[in-house]
Amino acid sequence: MPDLSHHARQLRAVADALETQSDQTDDLLVPHPDTLEIINGRHTSRGQINYAVPDDLQLQRRIRRFHADHGTQHGDIVALALDAYLRARGYPPHLKPPKADGS
Repeated sequence: MPDLSHHARQLRAVADALETQSDQTDDLLVPHPDTLEIINGRHTSRGQINYAVPDDLQLQRRIRRFHADHGTQHGDIVALALDAYLRARGYPPHLKPPKADGS
């Protein structure tokens, strides 16, 4: 006879994974609220990301232009675009719960 608690744990893990995925919307480029909270956070640590991309796409020029037109920082433009792309394909981040305030 199978161990029901093992199956219950597996179902809970699947349910937790489904909860972390973004709700499907008509516009997949709408930033996820969790992503916006992280990007807008004052103490968000940042890391460098560097990939070779085709020059013909003119991504650097387009990012600079978007920044000039909208004021969104270069790194935030890249983060928003990559986050939307990966979430839409079923790869949401595994975010840590917010730390409780010690007061």
